Amino acid sequence: MAAFLRGRRARVTPGDVGMPPGLRRRTPGLRREEVAQLSGVGVTWYTWLEQGRPINASAQVLDAVARTLRLDPPEREHLYHLAEVPFASPPEALVQSVGAEIQGIIDALAPRPAVVYNSRYDILAANAVYRDLFIAPTAGAAARVPANAMWRLFTVPEEDCPLLFRDRELRMMVATLRASYGLHAGEPAWEDFIAELAQASPPFAQLWASGDVAEPGRRVKAFRHGTVGELRMTSTSLSIDGMPECRIVVYTPDDEETARRTALLRRETTKNPAP
Repeated sequence: MAAFLRGRRARVTPGDVGMPPGLRRRTPGLRREEVAQLSGVGVTWYTWLEQGRPINASAQVLDAVARTLRLDPPEREHLYHLAEVPFASPPEALVQSVGAEIQGIIDALAPRPAVVYNSRYDILAANAVYRDLFIAPTAGAAARVPANAMWRLFTVPEEDCPLLFRDRELRMMVATLRASYGLHAGEPAWEDFIAELAQASPPFAQLWASGDVAEPGRRVKAFRHGTVGELRMTSTSLSIDGMPECRIVVYTPDDEETARRTALLRRETTKNPAP
């Protein structure tokens, strides 16, 4: 704690925080008493904090010190850990797009279907095989369905849903969505999303009301495709550095017959690219 806070003090000059430099200044950066004054805490308390003494540090006071020392988010979290105070990350706005490098990665995974989801199941990017397997051609009112896996699976007729064992799989997806919702409860965009989907899909509303919670993970799922038939695939979720609450989901054939049919699916996709 002492080394960390001394190092952070040393890089913040009085001018950075609107204070005069003063004369005969031997301390690089801010003095302890200046940090205490700017943070609204006592000099003795701050000194004990910097010395790592067992004091009761609240999140509000640690945030004030973090602002004074201009800590970035990882440094702020580190300060909390050093002070042995539980750290809760502030909710971040959901990522809504990906760069060309991520699109290139999922394109290279073909013939395995691959997609990038954020925590609300918005489809941020997908390769052609995923689109051919999961996204049916749309027209008219259906074309206005959001680019979101929950909307596309809950608002299509059951016979058009690519998932086999639909009730079980959709229940798991809703439980995973609820785990993410816990970080965003009360946010207008999330509340509107839940309310609008519940209105459009009574089955979603019923599953949402159940309150089940689950984390994303490796699962074997079964799908049907109009051209190549039934496919059994293992879904694997991969996190993406720099994209909080986003994941790449890759579907890998679970048996030899599915591998053969997936190769056929790839050829069908090449001949008839999805929109």
